Amino acid sequence: FFALLTAFFWTATSLSFQQATRKLGSLAVNVLRLIIAFFIFGIISYFTRGLFLPTDATESNWIWMSVSGLVGFVFGDYFLFKSYELISARISMLLMSLSAPMAAIIGWSILGETMSLLSISAMLLTIGGIMVVITEKKKLDDQKAGVKNKKLQFSFSPKGMLFAFLGSVGQAMGLVLSKYGMQDYNVFAATQIRIIAGSIGFILLITLLKRWPNVKIAIADSNGMKFVLIGSIFGPFLGVYTSLLAIKYTTVGIASTIMAIIPILI
Repeated sequence: FFALLTAFFWTATSLSFQQATRKLGSLAVNVLRLIIAFFIFGIISYFTRGLFLPTDATESNWIWMSVSGLVGFVFGDYFLFKSYELISARISMLLMSLSAPMAAIIGWSILGETMSLLSISAMLLTIGGIMVVITEKKKLDDQKAGVKNKKLQFSFSPKGMLFAFLGSVGQAMGLVLSKYGMQDYNVFAATQIRIIAGSIGFILLITLLKRWPNVKIAIADSNGMKFVLIGSIFGPFLGVYTSLLAIKYTTVGIASTIMAIIPILI
């Protein structure tokens, strides 16, 4: 249920960030969404737990959840957004669906999680369905545009495909590391640690690339910031929180598979 809820939240955030990225640029959107999410988490945590920061977390929680945030948010999302610049979002999503079997394999090797034959069959069926929907949509688009091809053809950049694949690796590893680092710790606070690490990672990246002038311009764009705010609420706040609840109650393979239906929901 939480994985399905995550898919709906991430659908909303994908549509919002798609608009925001076109207006403000991917790096600016990435850092702004995490900073906004950081303050949302801090304020809610202060009123619900009496702590603005998750200072009650153990050293192990901080280390592994921080690594998870850097791998999932900075590495994974950076390459995913970069892939959008080179190939269509549809092809990127197709490759991102590979994060489900990757998460299942990594979860098995690191966490010792096992899946029944029925679960594995269901995962393959779901991923196969996603691929059918995405490729069929491409075929229909070609037909509407008057392109007559008996074979389905993709025009893509090898670099773009590589970036999308690296994005799926980042998402899979981020989820597994989250489950490993979270243990019995509060899910809300664990998510907050991921947000903090991701924010710091993007701040360092933007500093190294000297992109702060772009971020200042983005902040001044009220229309673009509206989409960033909406996306931040449904993505780094609600979406990431429910995704960690999902992997807490089921295996990362099953949770990742259900989360992968975002292209169909869109």
